[in-house]
Parts: sequence; C-alpha cells; structure tokens
Amino acid sequence: MIRSINTLLVPIPTIRAHKLACTVMNEQVLVLVHIQTEDGYEGWGEATTIGGLSYAEESPHSIKTNIDTYFTPLLMKEKPTSTAKAMQLLNTHISGNRFAKCAIETALLDIEGKRLNLPISELIGGRVRDRIEVAWTLASGNTDTDIAEAHQMIEQRKHRIFKLKIGSNPILDDVAHVLAIKQALPDCRITVDVNQAWTELEAMKGINLLQNGSVDLIEQPVSMRNKSALKRLTEHFDVAIMADEVVQDPHNAFQLAADHCADVFAVKINQAGGLKAACLIGQMAHLAGIELYGGTMLEGPIGTAASAHVFSTYPSLNFDTELFGPLLLTENVLVQPLDYQNFGLTIPTGAGLGIEVDSDKVYHYARQAVPTLPKPSNP
Repeated sequence: MIRSINTLLVPIPTIRAHKLACTVMNEQVLVLVHIQTEDGYEGWGEATTIGGLSYAEESPHSIKTNIDTYFTPLLMKEKPTSTAKAMQLLNTHISGNRFAKCAIETALLDIEGKRLNLPISELIGGRVRDRIEVAWTLASGNTDTDIAEAHQMIEQRKHRIFKLKIGSNPILDDVAHVLAIKQALPDCRITVDVNQAWTELEAMKGINLLQNGSVDLIEQPVSMRNKSALKRLTEHFDVAIMADEVVQDPHNAFQLAADHCADVFAVKINQAGGLKAACLIGQMAHLAGIELYGGTMLEGPIGTAASAHVFSTYPSLNFDTELFGPLLLTENVLVQPLDYQNFGLTIPTGAGLGIEVDSDKVYHYARQAVPTLPKPSNP
C-alpha cells in the first residue's frame, strides 16, 4: 500500500530558447511525482506540460495543487492495492486532469514493475522494439541558426529527422523558412508543426506551398476545436496531415479514428491521460489504418522513459518519435542519463521504468523552487 506521495516542481533551464506559436520557452518546469510504499518500493512519474497555461488547461502549479489537494488524500484514504484499482478510483472521483493522472499511473507502474522485476513495457502489452528513432525540433526562429543546428545534429549522429515550429509569423515568411531548411537538408524528413495557428483558408494556402516543397508531414495546422476542417485538409492533400492537440483521451481518439480526421496521430502519454490510455489510442489508430508518431510534452527523462515504454509496444511506428525533451535541458535528474546515440533512443530494459532517479538532485532543485519542501522519508 502507498505510504507517501510527494509532488515536486523542478525548474530546469533549456539549452536555448524554444519558440512555439503559443509561447517561447527558456525553462521547463518538470512536475515529478514520488510515491513510496509500505513494503519499501518507490516509483516516479512525470506530468510535465508546455508553457504554463498557454498550451493546455493544466499547468505545473495546477497539477501539483490538484494532486496534493485531491489525488493524494483520496489514494491515502482508500488504499488501492493495484495500479488498475488506483486509476479506477481516480477516474471515478476526479474529472479531467489527464496530466496529473498520467504521473500517478506512471509512478505506480514503476513500483509494480520493480515488484515483479519486469519493465513497464511488459506490463502494458509487451515491447516489439528496443530502440526508437528520435526527431529534433528546430525552434530558434532563425533560418541560418536552424540549418547550422541541424547539420551539427547529423554530423554527431544525434538526429536526422527534424520538426519546425511555425505559425507565429505571416504564412509566406514561415513557408520560406521551412523550404529553405528543406532545401538545405534534402535527405532528411521534415515535419512542420503549426500548433493550431492557422484558419482553414490559411492552412489550404500554407499546406499547398509546403506540399509542393516536399515537406513530409504537417502537424495540427488548425484549431483542435475544428475537427471538420482537419478532416477536409486530410482528404484534400497528399502530404500526411497529423493530429496532435486534438488527440486526447481514448474516447476522443476513437471518434477521430472512426471519422479518419487525420493520416497520423501524435500520441502523448500525458495528453492521453496515462500509459495504458496511450496504448489504447495506439491500438485504435492501428486498427483504423492511421499511422502513429510518438509525441512529447517536452518531458524530462522520467516522462520520456515512460513514453518510450509505451511506444515500444506499438505494432507500427512509421513516423518515429520526438522524445528529445531531456536533450533540451541543461541538467539531468537521473544517475545515468538515457541512452541516446545513432539517431535514436535505446529503451531501458530494467525493472519498472528502468531508470534510477537522483533523488538528492531532484529534491535539491525542488527546494529551490519551494523552500519549505519536506525531505523524503526512507522507504
């Protein structure tokens, strides 16, 4: 049974400014959940989001507040004896809060895996791949800087798939930026992420130009609220259209898949509401003939490891993943960093998440953000 739950805000600067249509990030606030059990096990989960409330309805501070105020008292009172029972309890009594629920489920699955001496991937369906290729996002906002950064990544064998964040500039300026990079990187796959910034008419114009310029994938060009427009764009263009923000929980994903509103789903464990929900979304997309892309909320290594376990179970992953979040941070919170090499990430094979969190470092950074934070008790 659960003995304690600590929710920690861990702010870490990024290695450079990360520009999106909705915000510019110079820091990522990791939301980490640390659960300890009566029989001496501990598990870690992560509920990191992007850009405070500029991206989604949950922010780091709201996640921590809701876990501390609602999740923790409920779990400590009811004392569920398994991950499944804990999540059923939370889903029965707490609406929404998908990011917070994901962090709790991840920590509990980490404990369950350690207790059974199995990786999380084997608890949620079984892995079919041990390594995943990882895209890098070019988001400085400067064309020459982005091209130089991409060439450096290729030379160092770190990344050869690149995503470009656009939507905050006039369409023709953004398109010119993208096509200059595509021309400089003709052998690389280029994805464009509009982050919902275009109207349907703007998307028709922009996607036509990008398709003619041999861009490979267009991500969420219109608002998540306009699923009909997304479907029309998918039907109109040959270039693959990817749904991102609109892909939320399994119920929502089922309707998107049934209506074939996109060619590709970007799946994110936090956005899905947990690891098992993300697995279910992947299965539904596969059955509907929709391709899959392993998305990120720019999580640190804990959320990234959890995501990798999920994506390792997908029957197909033809558009690869974007699990570069830890590489964007100036500090690492693991004893041994995740294994990035040869353009990809090797998925941990140890029990649970298969990682060892540096608890002293995590609590040190958390205390700097919240000076009154208590020390963790010994398992």
